[in-house]
Amino acid sequence: MSIWLKRCTELAGKYLHVALIGYVVKWLLYGSLVGILTGSASALFLASLDLVTNQRINHPWLLFLLPVGGAFMSYLYVKIGKNAGKGTNLILDQVHEGNETIPLRMAPLVLAGTLLTHLFGGSAGREGTAVQMGGSLAEGIGRIFRVDASDRAILLMCGISSGFGSVFGTPLAGTVFGLEVLAIGMVRYQALIPCFIASVVGNMVTTAWGIHHIHYVMGPVPALSAGVALKVAGAAILFGLASILFSELTHGMKRVYTKLFHNPVLRAFAGGLVIIALVYMFNTRAYLGLGIPLLQQAFVEPVADFAFLWKTVFTALTLGAGYLGGEVTPLFVVGATLGNSLGDLLGLSAPFLAGLGLIAVFSGATNTPLACFIMGIELFGSEGSLYMFMACILAYLFSGHSSIYTSQRIGLSKSRRHPLPEQVTISSIKVKKRE
Repeated sequence: MSIWLKRCTELAGKYLHVALIGYVVKWLLYGSLVGILTGSASALFLASLDLVTNQRINHPWLLFLLPVGGAFMSYLYVKIGKNAGKGTNLILDQVHEGNETIPLRMAPLVLAGTLLTHLFGGSAGREGTAVQMGGSLAEGIGRIFRVDASDRAILLMCGISSGFGSVFGTPLAGTVFGLEVLAIGMVRYQALIPCFIASVVGNMVTTAWGIHHIHYVMGPVPALSAGVALKVAGAAILFGLASILFSELTHGMKRVYTKLFHNPVLRAFAGGLVIIALVYMFNTRAYLGLGIPLLQQAFVEPVADFAFLWKTVFTALTLGAGYLGGEVTPLFVVGATLGNSLGDLLGLSAPFLAGLGLIAVFSGATNTPLACFIMGIELFGSEGSLYMFMACILAYLFSGHSSIYTSQRIGLSKSRRHPLPEQVTISSIKVKKRE
C-alpha cells in the first residue's frame, strides 16, 4: 500500500490531472461522510424541532418554564461545554486559525439546547444548530483520518455547507455559504467541490429520512422597468439597514446581559423572564420560536407594520441572554414582514417584496450575497432573478461592516475610502469603535 501511495504521489507531482483525480476521489469520500452524518443529524433536529414546537403551541403553559430551561441549558454549558459555548464563531475561527479543537460534544449540546429554547418559547432560528453540528461532526471525521491543517479547514467548511444546505433544503446555497461566510469580499474556491459534495449529500440524506421543507411563493414578478428597479433598490437599502439593526441589537443585548449578570445561569433565567413579560405586554405569541406562521402570512396577506421590528427585538433578547439557536430563520421573518409592509408604500406586490426581503436581510446580516441570491432561485425559481440579485448585493453593501457572526473576517473593505486592516474580525472593529 505504501509503495502504491508513493507511486501515486510521484505521478500527481508530474501530471496535473492525476493530482486532480486524486483530489476529487478524496473529497468524494470526506464530503460524503460529512454529508451523511450532518444530513442525518439535521433530519433528527428538524423532526424534533417540529415535535417541540407543536408541544409549545398545544401547551401554552410551557412558556413559564423558559427561565428554568434556559438556566439548565446554561448550566450544562458551564459544566461540560467548555469552548463549545463559542458556537458558530468557534468554527469560523478554526477555519482561519486552527489553534483550538472543536469538541464532538458540541453537536448533542447545541441540539438539546436549541430544542429547549423552542420548547419553552424562545425566539431563535435553526441554522446555527445545523452548522455547529456539521462543524463538530466534520472535526470528528478529520480526527479519525488524521488530516492535515489544510484539509481540516476544508472539512470544517464542508460541515458548514452541509449543515446549512440540509436544514433549509437549499444545497447550492449551502455550498456557496460555506465558501462565502468566512471572510467579507473573499471566497475560497479550493473548497468548492468538497462543499458541493457535502451540501448535496447532506440535503439528499435529510430528504431520504422523510423531512420536507416549507415552500414559499412570491407571486407574479413585475416586468423590468426603471421605476420598478428604483423601488427595489430603495427597498434593498432598507433591508440592509434592517440587517444592521438585527445584528447590532443582538450583540448589544449580549453585552448588556453580560454586564448585568456575570453568571450565565442567572443571565439565561433573567432573559426568560424578559421574554415572558414581552409576551404579555404585546399580548401575542406570534414572535416566539422560529416565527414560521408569521413568515407564511407575509406571503399571503398583510402583516402588522412593525412585525419586523418586534421579531428583531424578541430574537435579540433571546439570543442575547444566551439561549441557543440560529439567527437565519428569524432574519427570514424580519425580511419577509418588512417587505410585506413596504408593498403598499412602494406600490409593489407584498409577496414579491416579502420574497426579496427574505433573502436580502439575510444577505446583509451574513455578508453572503451570492449564497442568498442562489437561495432565492432555489426557493422561488429564476423568474425574479434580476431583482433578487439586485436586492442581495445592495443589502450586502448597505449593511456595512456588521454581521451576526463576530468572528467573520473582513477580507476586503466594502469601500476603498474606508480602509481596514487585512483579515480583521467584525468583533475587533466593534471593540475599537467602543474604545
